[in-house]
Amino acid sequence: MSSLAFIPSPDVSAILHALLDIYERRNLPSHPSPPGVGEGKVMYRTIRCDVQAMTLPGYHSQVDPNPRQVVNEQLTALEQRGYVRLVWLPGQENHLLASVSLAPECADELFAWLNRTPLAAQRASLRDLLLGERFRFEDWRLRAVEHTLAQLRESKSPAPFSLTDQDFNHDVLTALRALSEVREETPYRVFSVRVFNDSKRFELLKGALVALARRHQAEWADLADDELLREWGLVANPSHLYLYGPWRLVDESGQVISLGEFYPSVGLPAAQAARVQHVDVATASRVVCVENQTTFYELVRREGNGLAALCLWGNPSPACRHLLSCLTQTCSEHIPLLVWADLDYGGLHILAQLRKISPRFQPYRMDVPTLEAHALMGKPLTRADEKNLARLAQHPLLADIRPVIEHMLARGIKLEQEAVPAAGGQ
Repeated sequence: MSSLAFIPSPDVSAILHALLDIYERRNLPSHPSPPGVGEGKVMYRTIRCDVQAMTLPGYHSQVDPNPRQVVNEQLTALEQRGYVRLVWLPGQENHLLASVSLAPECADELFAWLNRTPLAAQRASLRDLLLGERFRFEDWRLRAVEHTLAQLRESKSPAPFSLTDQDFNHDVLTALRALSEVREETPYRVFSVRVFNDSKRFELLKGALVALARRHQAEWADLADDELLREWGLVANPSHLYLYGPWRLVDESGQVISLGEFYPSVGLPAAQAARVQHVDVATASRVVCVENQTTFYELVRREGNGLAALCLWGNPSPACRHLLSCLTQTCSEHIPLLVWADLDYGGLHILAQLRKISPRFQPYRMDVPTLEAHALMGKPLTRADEKNLARLAQHPLLADIRPVIEHMLARGIKLEQEAVPAAGGQ
């Protein structure tokens, strides 16, 4: 191939790459030689591309014949060296090509000439990288590596790992290792600088990390991207927990933080909440954990007397779960622990998450009468909703909620909590 003293034109490159794509998809050789073929020889299926069906702007130009002439000359030179076989349209010999076929035994030389790495080599390179790094991982990260290796063995896609960008693969594995070193809430850019000395590199890796985590850690499958990253202590910016009422917190150094004088809420840094050791709401008549911010403030405005409230902001963060865990250890059994969330899969899933902390958490305005009273504000269930709710109905922590789920499925509706006014609302 080194004897070819020309650079392939764009259309010739497109044709050759198309042929090599077919070659790699078929995982040649396709089968042993049939009877009558010499011993040791291999029978290959024809690898052919239809030139007339391809998008080749130069070759099919009706204005400038020069690109077509260049293609014909270059492919004829390749045919003379045995790399391809040309078939011309009837009556158009040396003018218009019908098809081009590849000689499979010459594929390696064409790969080299086009500076294209064979798919087999790409797979081998990724496999060697994963095998070399596998011993560093455990839990879901090890499952992710093992799954990718299995995909490679079966000639399936290793996504989100890349076959063409080894630097990307190496950095994904580096980030996976570094996750275990995050000890407190850390902004993405800070994490990126610490790990890569580049404040923007992590942004390019987040999608791959989230995809791996969702696939190999079942409890994270339904989390939004930012919620899943938050499980590792990674956030866009430092976050806060919004609290209202007579919360009294004691941190690991013995510092007492009293929040009762703040109205309508106070934002407690999540990093500080994660260091709390003791939580007291002794003067509250009830504690309500509210999924969404709007409803949280309406609840405070209309039912604030005797209330201790916490805004969950969707799925509860690790810092939020830690704070509530401390609360359940000290909170009197006479103080109800309530959860007010959307009457949909997400809201009921939040209830299940909080019941992992304590079975004391009970639904608030998440029942059949509430759904029926505001049914006109309901939204129809999607097929995904129906599937997820049916699965949630079997959740062991939601056995008492099963009648509500079954009613939602029968009625075919769900209800956002904003549709349910706080006491005194219209």
